Amino acid sequence: MLSKHEAAEAVRQAKVKTGVTWAQLAEAVGKPLAWTTAALLGQHPMGKDEAATAAALLELGDDAALAFQLQPSRGALDAAVPVDPTIYRLYEVVQVYGPTIKELIHEQCGDGIMSAINFRLDVRRVPDPAGDRVVITLDGKYLPYQW
Repeated sequence: MLSKHEAAEAVRQAKVKTGVTWAQLAEAVGKPLAWTTAALLGQHPMGKDEAATAAALLELGDDAALAFQLQPSRGALDAAVPVDPTIYRLYEVVQVYGPTIKELIHEQCGDGIMSAINFRLDVRRVPDPAGDRVVITLDGKYLPYQW
């Protein structure tokens, strides 16, 4: 049987081989784009039917479908500071704006945090005359600290 990590690598290769997009996979399994992408990269467990659908579309076997159903060990970084340029820029955003985000959450909502469990993510490209922009929406449930 494949591990979730091995299955994720198989997905990346199969996407190139088949030409299937993340959006097509999400539509086929009936889940949001960001969730489907994260699941196929090993960060969420898929249901049996979702896993079978994704594996079939990617022309992967039963081992991949089984791996898609495994409970993950969440977290995808191999080092504390990421070296991939795209992931590093997000790390940089948190380094620069993290304290601001924290202050604004506390001022607007009170003493608490944004959930990463009850959470939605959206990534989209927006045309702009000065150069296209990337809009990332992090939408997490507010969880107040309870003392």
